[in-house]
Amino acid sequence: MVTCVIHYRVDADKLAEFEQYAKLWISLVNKFGGQHQGYFLPSEGDNNLAIAMFTFASLAKYEEYRNASFADEDCQAAFEYAKQTKCIQSYRRSFMRPVFGE
Repeated sequence: MVTCVIHYRVDADKLAEFEQYAKLWISLVNKFGGQHQGYFLPSEGDNNLAIAMFTFASLAKYEEYRNASFADEDCQAAFEYAKQTKCIQSYRRSFMRPVFGE
């Protein structure tokens, strides 16, 4: 199991647009077999940082999703929405493995 953690630097004046973008991707990740844990938007502190976390059974399954997303019409519309609104300034991905209690 692998969890993709995306750290976003967002335009603080476009949080509503970023939230709309986030809502689009939650269902898209799930559509491709992932399990989305949600997006986390600024509340207190830094007003331009957001995080997303979603899990796939393996890194190979994540790669399948990633490749399929480039050919999927709904995914392309979500990419285009972010581009048009310029709500995302930058992002970086990390991959983690979860540890659960006994």
